Amino acid sequence: MGASEAGIVVLIVLIALAIGLLPVIFYLITLSKTIKACAPHNQKMTPGSVWMLFIPIYGLIWHFQMIGYVADSLAAEFSERNIPCEEQRPGYNIGLTSLILQLCGIVPILGLFASLGGFVCWIIYWVKIAGYKTLLENSPMNPNQFTNPNSFNNPQQPTL
Repeated sequence: MGASEAGIVVLIVLIALAIGLLPVIFYLITLSKTIKACAPHNQKMTPGSVWMLFIPIYGLIWHFQMIGYVADSLAAEFSERNIPCEEQRPGYNIGLTSLILQLCGIVPILGLFASLGGFVCWIIYWVKIAGYKTLLENSPMNPNQFTNPNSFNNPQQPTL
């Protein structure tokens, strides 16, 4: 293989890697925006923490924790805003199922089916979390959750 052929192979690998990372980046942006849609005191993690998923080996462990933190943040926010939700920990079960199936992907023969199921569950989880984010963005916030009373425009007091 010549130098030009090696360069083409490297270019193809880099393009494939970029295409493969693109959905993960959009997924993490969705999770970050969902956490940002929650009041700061309901956030069980900072919105920027989602990017720790890219840390080798730790990212796998962090993904399990992150699913729980997102679910608990959503549950606290839904409770505070009196938004009804059928799940006690919104999105947790499908998110956990996705991760477990993806881990089962290393099992010979069964792994192919588990990985495919994990991929489908990951998409379902992503769509579900995006739906919760939209729900939070479109629902009114509880005025009692603001700690600064001056943050509201009081019609009886002139604004400067």
